[in-house]
Amino acid sequence: MDGVLILAIETATACGSVSLTGGGAARFRLLAECSVQPDTSHSRRLLGSIAWLMNATGVQWHNLDAVAVSLGPGSFTGLRIGMAAAKAIAMAAGKPLVGVPTLDALALACGGEQRLVCCLLDARKEEVYAALYRMDNTGMPEPQDKPVVLPPAVLLRGIREPVVVVGPGASVYRGQLAGNDRVVFFPEHLAQPRAMYVGLLGARKFLAGDRLDPAAAAPLYVRDSDAQVNLKRKGRQV
Repeated sequence: MDGVLILAIETATACGSVSLTGGGAARFRLLAECSVQPDTSHSRRLLGSIAWLMNATGVQWHNLDAVAVSLGPGSFTGLRIGMAAAKAIAMAAGKPLVGVPTLDALALACGGEQRLVCCLLDARKEEVYAALYRMDNTGMPEPQDKPVVLPPAVLLRGIREPVVVVGPGASVYRGQLAGNDRVVFFPEHLAQPRAMYVGLLGARKFLAGDRLDPAAAAPLYVRDSDAQVNLKRKGRQV
């Protein structure tokens, strides 16, 4: 796994990042990572961040083994920008494209946790994107189900055992989640989506032969966009 060199892109939230990683879980190396929460959108600085990353490390495009991208859920606009960039780079460089669910990568922040882990992102509209994980004996996340979108109160009703909540969504809805003796909050500063985590899981997927078709790959949105909701509503009224 030492030879697996991954360019990873994470744009699911406002604080996007890119990274170059080598190896996998056993002998992992972070070559470089750039994280920025700009006033402008990801589209205004993503390619520039990638160019800086490549120049800073001296890595050439032909050195890459694969391009990994955070699939979502998350910001619809951010996910589209990240996916478009990842597909373009993969096709231009002739490299495989791998997709990593955003919440899977976020779960890596809790690598040594023995309790159930619940990863949360702010879905707005008083809802969260959520997924549950168990960490295996190597600290890698094992999803317990597919990601869902739901109000924090509904999430709490489904909790039957001690759970560690992690991610930006936990910070936004802390007031609604606190007070339940089964809920423990993971430190906020240790629990943000990061390209480094996408790179690590991307290496595993690459070695397992789990690739995306660059021409057909699409983000994992979990719920419809406002435009899709309005279109369906109009369709029912016709």
